[in-house]
Amino acid sequence: MSTTTIAGRSAALQAITAKPGFNRWLIPPAALAVHLCIGQAYATSVYKASLVEHFDASLTAVGIIFSIAIVMLGLSAAIFGTSVDKYGPRRAMIAAALCWAVGFFVGALGIGTGQLWLVYLGYGVIGGIGLGIGYISPVSTLIKWFPDRPGLATGMAIMGFGGGAMIASPLSSWLLGVYDSGFATNSGVATGDAVMKLFLTLGVVYLVVMLFGAWIVRVPAPGWTPKGFDPAAVKTSAIVTDANVSANQAIRTPQFWLLWIALFCNVTAGIGILEQAAPMIQDFFRDSPMAVGATAAAGFVGVLSLCNMAGRFGWSSVSDYIGRKNVYYLFLAVGIVLFLLLAFTGGSAVWLFIIVTGILISFYGGGFATAPAYLRDLFGTYQVGAIHGRLLTAWSAAGIAGPLIINGVLDTQGEPGTLHAAAYQPALLTMVGILVVGLIGNVLIRSVNSRHHVDPSRVPSAASTKREDGSGHHAKVAGDVHFPSWLAWLIVGVPLTIGILLTFVNALKLFS
Repeated sequence: MSTTTIAGRSAALQAITAKPGFNRWLIPPAALAVHLCIGQAYATSVYKASLVEHFDASLTAVGIIFSIAIVMLGLSAAIFGTSVDKYGPRRAMIAAALCWAVGFFVGALGIGTGQLWLVYLGYGVIGGIGLGIGYISPVSTLIKWFPDRPGLATGMAIMGFGGGAMIASPLSSWLLGVYDSGFATNSGVATGDAVMKLFLTLGVVYLVVMLFGAWIVRVPAPGWTPKGFDPAAVKTSAIVTDANVSANQAIRTPQFWLLWIALFCNVTAGIGILEQAAPMIQDFFRDSPMAVGATAAAGFVGVLSLCNMAGRFGWSSVSDYIGRKNVYYLFLAVGIVLFLLLAFTGGSAVWLFIIVTGILISFYGGGFATAPAYLRDLFGTYQVGAIHGRLLTAWSAAGIAGPLIINGVLDTQGEPGTLHAAAYQPALLTMVGILVVGLIGNVLIRSVNSRHHVDPSRVPSAASTKREDGSGHHAKVAGDVHFPSWLAWLIVGVPLTIGILLTFVNALKLFS
């Protein structure tokens, strides 16, 4: 089939430009196919103790695997963000799928041969690159498909990353039990061989699912808008602009760095809990009538994943009504109160611990999902994907700071498996101070000065013929997809629903 070049678009982007009448609700499941897979990063605590024993290493040494992955996520997102905007999400999704799968395979080799550095290289470096590219690949596309609800759009894209562990946590626990019958005990420790087989299995499954998302994704034609969309309706506060700022110019503004600080502080506080989730709930109630076993602790990881996912979708959707800045006030100010509560009374009851940490993790997830829409408000849609990629370096920095604070404190308090709630107090109080800094950063954010705005003629979507139904009129393109949106939702929705049900079943064990 012959193609005609669409002005201002690369051949790669042209090939996935949707034809008139394309159903935009096919894009969220494409995004979820990627994010539900890379969200496995939040389930690493399920096998963390197994790696500690297998490699005879410290919590900090094993925690570095996760930190490296998050660092590479931020760096790769920053480096490749502009390429995603230029060449489109499909190439990015394919690259992410390959890197993520290869990361698991190399990590499995490291576990099988007893070489921890190979796990650093595989899951940490290669997999981390896949994390970064995969994370940003659908975000700007969804914002462009849903200009009427940018918060909802980013929530749909990014909620999958929070919900990924809700699938991966029970799946990993079940697979470890299959590969090592001794895992289903209160020790929560599987053999290195079982973890190696787990890595191989996950690598294959994630590769297939992510490539499916790459196959069905499309971008809107230049100038496309939904029927009845009024751009003025998006401008809900003084900081929201209808102009555009380039990625290179955005990082020269104080607004970018103030939001960077706010995101860094919010992520640092939450990521320390997530990375240590399963051991943390066991330590808080060790030697008490409310002691939590390994299986229930894995269920707790799933509960946090549900809160993470719900926060990403819920808080970002709420931000469409109350504004992005106000939502960030909520994350940071209420977060300070909750961390104080966790530090001083978190060990008094399991239900209180779960509620407090669940709300905190919903703030953590909500901060991620709201950030792209916050960037769209400040800098426009022109290169929001590239700007978002650069903002994620805050996640890289937090990926080092959060786990190092938690693991560094715990390594001075005693041996893993013998710790209690008091051992966490210094780290939790440190998080309070960090959130105060983030709150100040959010207070200082103002609208971007017009001198940073891009000439409208440089924005490709500015010049386009529109149809009455809101579809952009454009040349016929190759490779259009004829795939029912309901089936795409079913493919991503079934495992997600199963994960939710298993999460609730495992959560009941916390109270048995």
